[in-house]
Amino acid sequence: MSGNTFGKNFKVTTFGESHGAALGCVIDGCPSGLKITTEIIQKALNRRKPNAVIDGKVNPAVTMRKEDDCVEILSGVFNDTTEGTPIALLIRNTSQHSSDYENLKNTFRPGHADFTYQEKYGFRDYRGGGRSSGRETAARVAAGAIATEILKKSGIQITAYTIKAAGIEAKEIDFSQIEKNLLRCPDATAAEKMLEKINEIKSKGDSAGGIIECQIQGVPAGLGEPVFDKLDAQLAKAMLSIGAIKGIEFGEGFAAADLLGSENNDCMHEENGKIAFDSNHAGGILGGISNGQTIIFRVAVKPVPSIFIPQNTVCVQDGNVKSTELQIKGRHDVCLCPRIVPVVEAMAALVLADMII
Repeated sequence: MSGNTFGKNFKVTTFGESHGAALGCVIDGCPSGLKITTEIIQKALNRRKPNAVIDGKVNPAVTMRKEDDCVEILSGVFNDTTEGTPIALLIRNTSQHSSDYENLKNTFRPGHADFTYQEKYGFRDYRGGGRSSGRETAARVAAGAIATEILKKSGIQITAYTIKAAGIEAKEIDFSQIEKNLLRCPDATAAEKMLEKINEIKSKGDSAGGIIECQIQGVPAGLGEPVFDKLDAQLAKAMLSIGAIKGIEFGEGFAAADLLGSENNDCMHEENGKIAFDSNHAGGILGGISNGQTIIFRVAVKPVPSIFIPQNTVCVQDGNVKSTELQIKGRHDVCLCPRIVPVVEAMAALVLADMII
């Protein structure tokens, strides 16, 4: 299997499976002299890890699988300082219930990568999906924590949040509310409505999707290459590499198709001797290069494919294919949005750190 490495200058290679012994990553190209501790990485991982209870409240959106996701720094850091050598990070799996997946050995789950993995490799790890599992993103978040420290030196701040879930949309954008509710939504009122809807969906054994918005502040003008390595193209690749993401838009996005050029263009003016923009319909990127404004993009998160409603599928055994019905077991998220928020931030950080370096 190829394609496990991301980046050109700040390279991250992830490894491990959902029900294997551990997950992890190797980071090559991190500058020396950067202050990094296990606490910095752990703080990021704690935002992504399976956790059914937050501040005493049960989160109906997330899986009941409880993993500590304790990170171990194996190399590349000495006295809490990066050495400039490859950094290896390890996250051990401690709560695998592989028996929950025995009925999937010869049966393909609708909405999952089971069929395509089998077709491509002729063999697959059916225990939770192996490399295709969302659990793989733990390694990305760990690497993203280090990339975020690099960006802090340049004054770059990445903030993602759930702007829509289970059909309920946020009306307000208040960053102070993001970590105060279970959906990581910037609108407290909308968050409560989202949770009510998700609880209703969960009671029926179904799942829900949503939209994550991300704002990147402090990016200087000039990041990105004008042809194949456009900044928005690299961010799009990063986001679409997350298993549950099915779409992305920048600035006005698809809504720009209904605008006139006179409406969509971001006109400029002089402000204190500098160039300033009247609006930000472009989402902070022009011609694939950052223009110094806040970068804004949104990603579409599909409904969790593991649902507890019987579904039609096929069973393949000894070369014979037959139709069957599947009842999925195990512990699964109902809405991935709150756990994908830190993954979106991590992948954005990896793109920007790569370009900064």
